[in-house]
Amino acid sequence: MSAPLASVRLKGARSFIGTGTLVRFAVRRDRVLIPVWIAVITLMVLSMPAGLRSLYGTSGARADLMRQMAANTSLRALVGPVFADSLGALTAWRVGVYAGALAAAMSLLVVVRHTRDEEESGRQESLSSGTVGRRAPLTAALVTAAGANAVLAVLIAAGLSAQGGAGAVAFGLGVGGVGLVFAALAAIVAQLTESARLARGLTAGVLGAAFVLRAAGDSASADGSSALTWLSPLGWLEELRAFAGERWWVLALFAGAALAQGALASRLAGRRDLGMGFLPTRPGPAAGRLGTAGALAWRLQRGAVLGWGLGFFVAGVVYGAVATGAADLVRDSDQAREIFQRMGGQPGLTNALPAALTGMLGLVAALYIVQSVLRLNGEESSGRAEPVLAGAVGRLRWAAGHLVIAFGGAALLMLLTGLGFAAGYGKETGPLLAACLVQLPAIWVVGGIAVLLHGVLPRGAAAAWGVAGAVLLLGWIGPALKAPRPLLDLSPFSHLPKLPGDSVSWPPLLVLTGIAVVLVGAGLAGLRRRDVAG
Repeated sequence: MSAPLASVRLKGARSFIGTGTLVRFAVRRDRVLIPVWIAVITLMVLSMPAGLRSLYGTSGARADLMRQMAANTSLRALVGPVFADSLGALTAWRVGVYAGALAAAMSLLVVVRHTRDEEESGRQESLSSGTVGRRAPLTAALVTAAGANAVLAVLIAAGLSAQGGAGAVAFGLGVGGVGLVFAALAAIVAQLTESARLARGLTAGVLGAAFVLRAAGDSASADGSSALTWLSPLGWLEELRAFAGERWWVLALFAGAALAQGALASRLAGRRDLGMGFLPTRPGPAAGRLGTAGALAWRLQRGAVLGWGLGFFVAGVVYGAVATGAADLVRDSDQAREIFQRMGGQPGLTNALPAALTGMLGLVAALYIVQSVLRLNGEESSGRAEPVLAGAVGRLRWAAGHLVIAFGGAALLMLLTGLGFAAGYGKETGPLLAACLVQLPAIWVVGGIAVLLHGVLPRGAAAAWGVAGAVLLLGWIGPALKAPRPLLDLSPFSHLPKLPGDSVSWPPLLVLTGIAVVLVGAGLAGLRRRDVAG
């Protein structure tokens, strides 16, 4: 081997020094976050066969479902086409797109957290001053995300093996493959931008675009042949056709996309300075708009608020548009009608279906408020809060700026959801807007728990994601599994009046709002008394 070639290889190997140590550190840091994500996605998938068995227990019922889905473009846009009538195939149809989207969200959060977030906090600079290679942090983040998706794939495959071994393996690999593709995409974006917020926002925007492309393609074609479907990694998961004559070669698309993007991200990481990006950043205002703690909090969170708001408005329009088609689909199924009536709390589909769909969007809004509240935790742990608190800004005033955006932003999201739902559903705005806004006290309770954890137990604040995930599972899957009432009552959403159609019952709304106020007050009291984390 020539000396120059050996030197190049040695230099390349040195750029990965310390990867194993950083992987262990990342796994330890995410010992709560990653298991919660994996548990939520796995439980969502594995609970589906039992629910589908109760809904479509006979071959005739499943055949009718396939015929109805072939003719229902709005529902195909929401959940995709059905390729076979087995329970395994129906499970892949019902939760495949959403399991893949959640795996993508988990992956992009993990990668950005251990790359750009570490650089912004200054921890990466300290690590890089030791024996850590230039590409080691990025590689460690990708390995951590890949490991999380591998565990997710194994759990899904093992849990669905009773429905068919080959289909279970294909579906598990497909869900993990979607996560890997977006992990590698997040790695690229983290090299391009100087902001972790922007990196998360851009990658989430691509995920939203992938969902829209898949929805447009599935709406245009009942057999998955649309070119738009093939442009989306979520569409690849459908085209894998788990439990319906698996197309194993589709897995090569996931592998190729992940490897190509990972190689590009690694090349970019070797060509930039620590803390810098390839996209220029705009200088912020030196005075005026950032003169208060609230203005600073808005500057930090405005991108997330606007992104979530746009997403909820679009989701409201889509859910409103598919409500009529969904009513036609479930009207012929006693079991499906019963589930929606339990979720919506109404005897008739006219009111039960909008109540159920707006309730589902309220559950998703709980994820927003947790993310927004935990921005306090991120600012504190990164050390950025300390210079702010060293001035004339008190802890409560600093926290209040973020909490106003978190709790007020939740109200804005549900307002936009109601307006979008009314536009898509084609009915009067008032009842639908009320159905969305009535979700707020329950959302605020989840946000209050996040505030309490941050104020009293900052190192365990990530457990708020577990609370939000548990509430999401109870609301989405509990009615389908006929979960016992005491278990469902653990969720604050189960105590809300079911609108439209039901009368507004103020006592539970006031009690939930009071609980949220007490939780926030206890969290702020804890924040005021403890040391600021660094």
